[in-house]
Amino acid sequence: MEILNASDAKREFGKLLIKAQHEPVGINKNGKPVAVVLSAKEYAQLEACRAERLQTALMAGLQELKSGQVADGNAVIERLKQRARSHY
Repeated sequence: MEILNASDAKREFGKLLIKAQHEPVGINKNGKPVAVVLSAKEYAQLEACRAERLQTALMAGLQELKSGQVADGNAVIERLKQRARSHY
């Protein structure tokens, strides 16, 4: 990944956009990474992966709910209190 400083990115914005069509381009400000510019196609793929992971996690959570593997917060706190009492 090519890295540009912010002032070069600003000055060469058109070139930055062309470079971003081929690979992500990092932007540094004061020597620290602050942004990455990537193509709209690559961003769409990233969002699709994120949505797929979220859907997978939600489906797993629903399965846990259906199988009774989920406890409510109050039950968890009560179990922790009981454990704490048994240790003293």
